[in-house]
Amino acid sequence: MAAPHPASNASPAPPPADAAGIRACLTPRVAAEFDAEWGHVLDRAKQSHDLTEVFELLHKWRHLAHAEQVAPGSYFRLLAKSEQITSTGQNPDAAPLEDMQAVIRQRLGR
Repeated sequence: MAAPHPASNASPAPPPADAAGIRACLTPRVAAEFDAEWGHVLDRAKQSHDLTEVFELLHKWRHLAHAEQVAPGSYFRLLAKSEQITSTGQNPDAAPLEDMQAVIRQRLGR
């Protein structure tokens, strides 16, 4: 029996955790960002003989590439929001601490 076809509105699968698979999911502007990080990490790996940072970068960019597949432009929106939070010290979308504590108390049944 054939496997059912995924719904047309189903989210695409994350790319494979390799540089070519990740890069294939990116727009040229975002791919340039990936390429810059990739080059730096490879240079450090050559010097240190340690691939840890390479694997960490692939893991990070696999998630970013998937986010770009699901919501194009998400990478640059993330950077803009990060800059806003860094420059103002405030996250305009964050819930107040008291509201979060109330949610936690409610979930814990207190």
